[in-house]
Amino acid sequence: MKKTSRPAKAIRPAQAPAPAPASVPAPAPETVLFAVTGMSPAILTETLWALAHPADGTEPVIPHRVIAVTTTQGRDKLAALFDPSAQLGGVAPWDALRAALQAEGHDLTGRLRFGNTADDLRVITAADPATGRSRELADIRDRADNEAAADFLLEQVRAIVENPDTRLIASVAGGRKTMSALLYACLTLVGRETDRLTHVLVSEPFETLRDFWFPAQPGGPLPSPTRSVGSVPSVGSVSPATATLDLADVPFVPLRNLFHRELGAKPGSFLRLVENCRTTIRQQAATHLRLTLDTARAELEVNGQTLKLAPTEMLVALFLARRAKHGEPAYAAYKDALDDLNTFRQEQLQQASARDFNDWRHADSLRTDCDDRFLVKATSSLRDKLRQRGGDAALLAACLPEKGRCSLDLPGPMIFIQ
Repeated sequence: MKKTSRPAKAIRPAQAPAPAPASVPAPAPETVLFAVTGMSPAILTETLWALAHPADGTEPVIPHRVIAVTTTQGRDKLAALFDPSAQLGGVAPWDALRAALQAEGHDLTGRLRFGNTADDLRVITAADPATGRSRELADIRDRADNEAAADFLLEQVRAIVENPDTRLIASVAGGRKTMSALLYACLTLVGRETDRLTHVLVSEPFETLRDFWFPAQPGGPLPSPTRSVGSVPSVGSVSPATATLDLADVPFVPLRNLFHRELGAKPGSFLRLVENCRTTIRQQAATHLRLTLDTARAELEVNGQTLKLAPTEMLVALFLARRAKHGEPAYAAYKDALDDLNTFRQEQLQQASARDFNDWRHADSLRTDCDDRFLVKATSSLRDKLRQRGGDAALLAACLPEKGRCSLDLPGPMIFIQ
């Protein structure tokens, strides 16, 4: 049977692969100016002008939005930014700033978002323990106000830095010094390497002139007091254009890189976050400390640094060191340690050499039972001695008992008793 050949299949030309979709560039991060302010609202306009006119020749920075944290008194002062000013020819300072920057060619589309609203002017609040209601602070005066301000600032800063699409510029130029210090602490705790901390400096006499807002403001010269001739005061005038604004970048260490676990979870308060970081620092430092206690000489050695201890200091150091070496748990309070400490004291007295009257265990200070005062005083004395010695000895001071923990916070394998 004759086979019939099948027609050959047509070879289709290979299709070129579909072009890859063009990559869409990621949007630039949104820059937020976050400032603490007080009784000088011009801090905002001065800082913004300095950002737009960097002295080092870098690219100008025009923030997308502005957030001011203040008190109720500061909020009242900030209202002047949006009120028409006779000195500026009837123009509000904020509008004058925008107009001046636009005249220089800056595109302000989507930038400098700021107004007289609760979202832009954020007043520090605190809980009233009597009523349980939140109240706005008129000023920051006492410890409770400081703690409320710290918690408020941490919450505000954290909301910004946890957004990867934002870049923070924090200003410490305004407000009370406490507010500036707390903002610096917040940046240190949760800030990123890409964030900035700034302070603006204004040349004299403009830093004290009420109607000065920025060098290119309209309205002409400003009245300025000059030196008096005799008892007659003299008033001159100065041109805003002659003012110098220097923007200083304040260095800070972003500790979030060291304490990612602690900073990853939202803390209950500013003080709790600080304590978490302190504990972590102490624990990390302790892993590099080698502690040796010489029971014959009553000496303590930390990484080669030797200290002579008083009998009471030696007793407490040896008691805590033995517990830490054996992995025994910490006491919650000093008073909880007293029974065990007194038992340990009796054991040491029995081990004292009868022929060596220089043995530290023969000291009169160890002949009576230890009480709270004894333990606190001996621990405090030991801590001061370590801090004064400096170096690694000072790091050991942080491992001694503190409020809520009566123990030597040091790994057992790093403790040696002779």
